[in-house]
Amino acid sequence: MTTPYQVPAEMRDLAEKSVKQARQAFEGFMGAVQQGAGKADETVFSAGTGLRDASQKAVSYAGNNVKAAFDLAEKLCQAKDFQEVVALQTEFVKSQMGAFQAQAREFGETVQNAAKGAVKTTK
Repeated sequence: MTTPYQVPAEMRDLAEKSVKQARQAFEGFMGAVQQGAGKADETVFSAGTGLRDASQKAVSYAGNNVKAAFDLAEKLCQAKDFQEVVALQTEFVKSQMGAFQAQAREFGETVQNAAKGAVKTTK
């Protein structure tokens, strides 16, 4: 009988630190993106709130999806064996598929509302 492969504690610690640093860098990046989007909203999207809403939702969805991936990476760093890795990955895929469906539905509604608003302002 073979023993399951164990990740050395040093490698696990290094992976955890790397994920933490990457998450912090991403959060800083997303802060800058949100500030930039806010400034663009003031100038480019001043004609309608629908486009601004769509832009904000897109940035929010991207941020949420990447944060979910970082959460998975942190959990994977703690996985004890291959079965746990598979279970975590399966759970992540199911969760993200649900999130993508909800995001697509919400984004579609936002774009439809923006289009309706644009049609009203041109009349």
